[in-house]
Amino acid sequence: MKRTSSFKFSLKVKTLLFCVIVLFVELSVPLFGWTETNNTKPVQQDKVPAVEFRQQIQPILAKHCYACHGPDVQEGGLRLDQSEHAFKQLDSEATAIVPQHPEQSELLTRIISQEEDHQMPPEGERLKQEQIELIRKWIQQGAEWKKHWAFLPPKKSTPPKTRQSKWIKNPIDAFILSKLEQKGLSPAPPADRVTLIRRAYFNLTGLPPTPEEVDQFVNDQSPDAYEKLIDRLLASPRYGERWARHWLDLVRYADTNSFERDGAKPNAWRFRDYVIRSFNSDKPYDQFVKEQLAGDELENVSSETIIATGYYRLGLWDDEPADKLLSYYNEMDDIVSTTSQVFLGLTLNCARCHEHKIDPIPHEDYYSFLAFFHGLNSYGTRSDQRSFNQTDISDPEISTLYSKYDVEKKELKKKLFQLEQTGVKKMSAVDQRRSETHQRKKLLKEKLEQYLEPAQIKAYQAMKHEMQKLEKSRKQFPPRKMALSVSRSLKTPRETFVLLRGNPHVRGKKVEPGFPRIFGHNEIQIPPLDKDQKTSGRRRVLAEWIANPDNMLTSRVIVNRIWQHHFGRAIVQSPNNFGQLGMPPTHPELLDWLALEFVGRGQKFKSLHKLIMMSNTYQMSSQYSEQAAAIDPANDLFWRFNMRRLSAEEVRDSILKVNGRLNPKMYGPGFYPLISKEVLQGQSRPGEGWGKSSEEERARRSIYIFVKRSLVTPLLFNFDFADTDSTCAVRFVTTQPAQALGMINGDFVNQQAEHFANRIFEEVRNSHSEFVSRAIRLAYGRPPKMNEVDEGVRLINTLMKKHSLKEKQALEYFCLTILNRNEFVYLD
Repeated sequence: MKRTSSFKFSLKVKTLLFCVIVLFVELSVPLFGWTETNNTKPVQQDKVPAVEFRQQIQPILAKHCYACHGPDVQEGGLRLDQSEHAFKQLDSEATAIVPQHPEQSELLTRIISQEEDHQMPPEGERLKQEQIELIRKWIQQGAEWKKHWAFLPPKKSTPPKTRQSKWIKNPIDAFILSKLEQKGLSPAPPADRVTLIRRAYFNLTGLPPTPEEVDQFVNDQSPDAYEKLIDRLLASPRYGERWARHWLDLVRYADTNSFERDGAKPNAWRFRDYVIRSFNSDKPYDQFVKEQLAGDELENVSSETIIATGYYRLGLWDDEPADKLLSYYNEMDDIVSTTSQVFLGLTLNCARCHEHKIDPIPHEDYYSFLAFFHGLNSYGTRSDQRSFNQTDISDPEISTLYSKYDVEKKELKKKLFQLEQTGVKKMSAVDQRRSETHQRKKLLKEKLEQYLEPAQIKAYQAMKHEMQKLEKSRKQFPPRKMALSVSRSLKTPRETFVLLRGNPHVRGKKVEPGFPRIFGHNEIQIPPLDKDQKTSGRRRVLAEWIANPDNMLTSRVIVNRIWQHHFGRAIVQSPNNFGQLGMPPTHPELLDWLALEFVGRGQKFKSLHKLIMMSNTYQMSSQYSEQAAAIDPANDLFWRFNMRRLSAEEVRDSILKVNGRLNPKMYGPGFYPLISKEVLQGQSRPGEGWGKSSEEERARRSIYIFVKRSLVTPLLFNFDFADTDSTCAVRFVTTQPAQALGMINGDFVNQQAEHFANRIFEEVRNSHSEFVSRAIRLAYGRPPKMNEVDEGVRLINTLMKKHSLKEKQALEYFCLTILNRNEFVYLD
């Protein structure tokens, strides 16, 4: 009996003790955050990472769901490309997505269903288990549909604190170093002074420094030597020539129209010169934007602002379209595409035929944006290729002279035509029809007097004589100054309709001018028309909105481009696409800081250049690190300065600079480099539209080359000249045989190598060692390395002795090898 009682008591105590232990363990887990794993030591429980909608969920929806539940089709009332639609009740009264409740979300139910008539997607590849789990976690976590970073205003941020504070020279360094330290990386050591001056020269002027300029910088030990160098380069007129080319790439600059005839765009070169002058004068970016988009509608219209509107006339133009209406809307699409991508980093053109597949840009927004440009006429017509794209910007006296001439000629032509028609009406039906063709002139010469009275013949001859006198006096006038531009823009623009599937022959609802809705508002006010106003004023409204400092994209887009051309790649590596299909920024805080800083500094380019170039980030070497490359192989974190190949223009201009033949003449019509007959034969009309320039003109900088869309200068083409058919944000950098063949065998480089040898021979005369040393200094900026001179001399002697070349030929071949080394075309 006692044994039984004792046993029961002992059992109660053990049970109680067990309950206490269990309770302690259960309480301790949430209290201390520990749990047991595999019956081993307790480890801290990790927090479940948040599912990122844009990076993890949206790509799944875009690939598997948008075809039936996207911008074009919404089966069952479900639309998954926009957040405001995704959470609504469906036609079946179910709800596709119920935040925090996967079990109530019809989307997940359909995805995991095994019933053939119930499962989604109904056809094609089913979702993988890991994709399903991502969607489940995303809904469980609240189905947060974050707004894309680019569709939010730039955030003000303080440069982050870093451990290596001594490396920080300006705030740019803090943003870069902070990211590096998070990955356990350190920046590369600073570049040596020869490398630094060459980098600065090419970045700002597109030309190499002379050996004397290199020596001056290397030997200047003052603490502000580098800053003085930057200031001097920014003040150089060569700066505008270099940076204008970057802008011309964006606005699809060319001197011809493309298509079969590829006719010339008269006076397009004035736009190129306008851009060069704008960069050299450090014109504020907001003014630069407004002049190009609305230079003819601004309060103060000038010749310069008129030339700026040539922006609209730089695109492709078909002079013989099969469908004239479609051709016109293709022109408008080119303008919408270029404007939205260049200034806003948005691919609005993707919404021409339907709602944007990824970005929240409705179909209607494309046409509301197009409506700003609907006062523009087409570039021209087959018979009149100047009236809508040429503006007289001559001095007032000259303009008055020509205006008087135009009025007199028009009136005289009218009288002549009336008298001619008097005779034509008396002719046979066959001849009357001939008078309406290109044979009219011949017909009138042969038969008109037969059908006129003597007095009429006398009056007709008198008017013809008067026309001859008028034309003769016209030849004595000073030349008229014309500009490729917007001319005769409509005061009352055409109505704008949504075009169904982008078809101009199938109109939808009417729309008014409006900004894309992602900016938060779409209704705008167009100022009422003034009686003296010549245009609608719509483009000015658009230009002022884009140029407004508060526009959330404009400043981001342009500072990203400036960064791109300094570092060889941008912070957002899709510079024309800041939308959700574009690349996310590697340093979003830095991008926003630069954008706000740019606006705060008055939107001046030169100030931004200096800020970037004075940073230690810019002054790093390109020294390789295995540790850094293993962690960040693409150098997205900027742990070193990227080596880059020179652009096509830099290669050609550098050759002319080092051989002493570069012609510094600025501005004016483009020149024509020599092109072989074989290349000219490749045109639809061999050689047509390609002029001849003097040798002196052909030695000018490459930015002044006449850019014919169907005949790009071969050397530039080989080294990846910009595609001129549409906006070119990033040039390809290829390595292909035509580059080596052109540099070794091409006529241009061989001729320039001869000039290079002649220059050096004049400077050093008979000393081959001095010749080699000078060639290296001129081409690479640095002193020769150990044994480099001896190797060069040996090569010259070998060419003379073994290959029986004369001294002059041997020196020329040596100079050709100097121009063909990687060191000449790459910046380290």
